[in-house]
Amino acid sequence: MTVLSLPLDGHTVRDRAITVVGAARSGLAAAALLRRAGAHVFLTERDAIPEATEALLVEQDILFEDRGHTDRALRADLVVVSPGVPDSSPVVARALRQGIPVRSELEVASWFCDATILAVTGSNGKTTTTSLLGHVMAASGRTTWVAGNIGTPLSAIVERTRNDDVVVLEVSSFQLDHVERFRPHVAIQLNITPDHLDRYGHDFEAYARAKLRLCAAQGPGDFVVYNRDDERLAAFADRLRPGAGPTPLAITLGEPGSTDAGFVRDSSLILRIHDSEEHLMRAEELALKGRHNLYNSLAAAVAARVTEVRSDLVRESLQSFEGVPHRLETVRELDGVRWVNDSKATNVNAVWYALESFREPVILIAGGRDKGNDYEPLKPLVRGKVRAVIAIGESAATVEHELGPCAEEAMRARSMAEAVHLARRVARPGDVVLLSPACASFDQFENYEHRGDTFRRLVADL
Repeated sequence: MTVLSLPLDGHTVRDRAITVVGAARSGLAAAALLRRAGAHVFLTERDAIPEATEALLVEQDILFEDRGHTDRALRADLVVVSPGVPDSSPVVARALRQGIPVRSELEVASWFCDATILAVTGSNGKTTTTSLLGHVMAASGRTTWVAGNIGTPLSAIVERTRNDDVVVLEVSSFQLDHVERFRPHVAIQLNITPDHLDRYGHDFEAYARAKLRLCAAQGPGDFVVYNRDDERLAAFADRLRPGAGPTPLAITLGEPGSTDAGFVRDSSLILRIHDSEEHLMRAEELALKGRHNLYNSLAAAVAARVTEVRSDLVRESLQSFEGVPHRLETVRELDGVRWVNDSKATNVNAVWYALESFREPVILIAGGRDKGNDYEPLKPLVRGKVRAVIAIGESAATVEHELGPCAEEAMRARSMAEAVHLARRVARPGDVVLLSPACASFDQFENYEHRGDTFRRLVADL
């Protein structure tokens, strides 16, 4: 095999041998995209591939293997990895050792994209901000595609995009592990807090470097909207050289500085774009409530304004947005108790934001597959707001040990059904029962959506 000179677009992949690792949504979409572009695609999957998927691969003329990776997978000019495949995967590790270029599905899909890309990352808030920004851009009248980590791979939609379209992407650290030329016109960096440390050898700095790769290929004419209240992001922005990289646009909930692009003054959202200050709206007018959503709303507003969306459209969109499923989603009110699904809170910081947004006493259901959590930051909020902790999943013992002593009551549940039953028993009128796990869902559920849907169903049946 000859070493592939990686392209800026999709034209030079024709007739190349490309291996795609992983047969989930992103891998399948990347394999199909590359095959349509004329590449000789081989897909390799560690687990069994369902029969329906096998039939689809045969129909698309994509060769494949499952239940393990063979040497065949390394006879390639390029290896494309799905987000769920870590560098510790034997086939990826061998490719890297052999000098075979390894790139992410996001990177490869971007070679085929002529539309304007607005990309959002952050340990917390990225799904909400991506959905919110997509809502704003669609309201501006431009054809808008919302994709990425939010559910639809970029590979699945990129061929249908046009030059004057906008693609709003939610981007995870996993998708950024092997990018080289991925270049969003606007990158949003919301925050960097400990998450997925199991994937990064429990090295927070390695995880942070992955997040910052979102901006690595940006240049003059591009923008990075960043949270100045996050020390790592503030330090990163300080290192940007004027005229040599993206223009930094800071948002803050602290004391505004003279160069901040978005901030809150006297309970109003203020934007400073192109050296002109404008009052956008009162914070109380936002559809999304809570301090964390001020950051999300400011980030979306600044990104929209630098892409020339009118202020009145931004304001109307921020007022009309209906929120994201599984993120502080009220499921039901029953006998004076509010049941809230926050299944998307898969790390400690997300739970912190959730608890911080409630004034009512909370019955907290937490636990799942621990990703290397430090529960210490939650303890003051649990002491002040949580009446009972109900621990579930693989990490139930850890959650009960760490957070249980901070609440009036603590108990373990063997299943979500039992957790809902226990919450029903201990909740009082005026309480909030909050599913906010701080953990991944893969111990008991397919994903956080499955976990949240199960919670919804059980609560509806009460």
